[in-house]
Amino acid sequence: MSDTDFSTSKDTQTLAEEMACMKALVTFMLKGMGQADAGKVIINMEKYIAQLTDRQQADVFSSTISQIKQAYRQ
Repeated sequence: MSDTDFSTSKDTQTLAEEMACMKALVTFMLKGMGQADAGKVIINMEKYIAQLTDRQQADVFSSTISQIKQAYRQ
């Protein structure tokens, strides 16, 4: 895996699409884990967000987690 190129485009639209892909990937991973373990992951992430001192970053993280939770419930 050390030889894998994970470079990211500097183009904003491409970066946004890569993030959408990552959100979908996380959602499918959570669904594959099972409800109990996925719930623990979400709770731990929400605890992490609550400890962030940068409010802008916390808001972005919170929004992302909300999107993932909504997709998980579907």
